[in-house]
Amino acid sequence: MPERTGPFWDGVAGHAPMPRAAQTLGLEFLDADPEQGTIELAFTATEDFTNPMGNVLGAFLSAMLYDTVGPALLATVGPGEFQSTLELKVSFLRPARPGRLIGRGRVVRREGDLAFLEASLFDGDESTIATASATARVIDLADAASAV
Repeated sequence: MPERTGPFWDGVAGHAPMPRAAQTLGLEFLDADPEQGTIELAFTATEDFTNPMGNVLGAFLSAMLYDTVGPALLATVGPGEFQSTLELKVSFLRPARPGRLIGRGRVVRREGDLAFLEASLFDGDESTIATASATARVIDLADAASAV
């Protein structure tokens, strides 16, 4: 695979800082296949993410899924492009406990500048704990600062 550049790949290579939100979630890049439009990431859900029952709050799971669908698309775009999420729908399937969670995302379909994405979040037993679908628009990097 040729070396890729752009905000996503520069972050993966350590040439640019990881976004603070991703740092908070303990995001770790595992693998990506830009040609297939797939990505695999790991997150670290800490005790700080839990509700009184000891389960990870859905808002943190949603953020992890958001940080999976976006990079799935970002891994496929050119160096002068970025993405803007237009909508995200999350389904919670079972409670999640603190620890390492795996996010797997993919570009389902892309038509012009619109992309349809999906992701799943798995616990250490490979049980699916939450899923998401999203729609995003590929935008010029120069326009990214004013995007949603």
